[in-house]
Amino acid sequence: GVRKQLLAMLKQGILSKRGHPPLVYYQIKTPTIITPSNSLPKNVVDLIDNNYLYITPIGEKLDGIVGFESWCKKMGLPMEKTAREYIVILKKFLRYKKQGFINGLPKLKNTYNQVFLDNLYYLDFYSIDRFGKTKLGQLLLYAKQSQEIVLIQELIDALAPAIEKLIKQKNITSVGFIPPTVKRQIQFMAVLRKRLQLKTRFIKIQKIKSEVAVPQKSLGKLADRIENAKHSIVVKDDSKHTNILLIDDAVGSGATLNETARQIREKGICSGKIIGLAIVGSFKGFDVISEV
Repeated sequence: GVRKQLLAMLKQGILSKRGHPPLVYYQIKTPTIITPSNSLPKNVVDLIDNNYLYITPIGEKLDGIVGFESWCKKMGLPMEKTAREYIVILKKFLRYKKQGFINGLPKLKNTYNQVFLDNLYYLDFYSIDRFGKTKLGQLLLYAKQSQEIVLIQELIDALAPAIEKLIKQKNITSVGFIPPTVKRQIQFMAVLRKRLQLKTRFIKIQKIKSEVAVPQKSLGKLADRIENAKHSIVVKDDSKHTNILLIDDAVGSGATLNETARQIREKGICSGKIIGLAIVGSFKGFDVISEV
């Protein structure tokens, strides 16, 4: 009964909690009270509301204009001037998004001599100039780090429509989820696969466990990432597939997706196209994303 009431108060925002079972501390939540400026045009406010998320140093999640004004106050920046500057930079990045997707294939082709993917998309950039991580980048980072199922579910709710749209557009028959390297109690990809409830087939992809796990995020050189991917990813599937969608959380170098596609091609199990989809990707080519 106590757990039920605590969960209800957490959802209502009455309480906040720290820690994980068996050691959890609850306290009365004192939200940051921000009165959004009324002097900004509605179209500016709407863009910020749809695209901005601020996670405070104490872990409070502030969406949209409220979060933006809170961030400005913390940084000592003028709200209206900074908001207009944010819109200019945001529009620069939004130009790359067509029908909800960013085409990452040209960047991949500029990186590798051989590209085994037919298409590569990501849903957003991981970060943008000056203002740091995007809303989707923030959600992904903190959902994985905090292991909070509520935050993970919020992220999945944001992803699901786009994933389902791509599956329909590209006539996807099979989906493969890139497995994680870092061991966590709650694995985001496993939860994503379960919550999406896709009606497609699934392709079996495994990560090889070595004596010392070396996550790609710890490797700064492209050559090291390529070598890591070749020795850590295995496509354990011999069944026939038509069009395959490979889903990864973040595109750093693109090595993992490209290596997975290479193995699928060499095994001859795909008669159609292999499409990669990442939740976030780097704007400057495929620079290393070290945090996720």
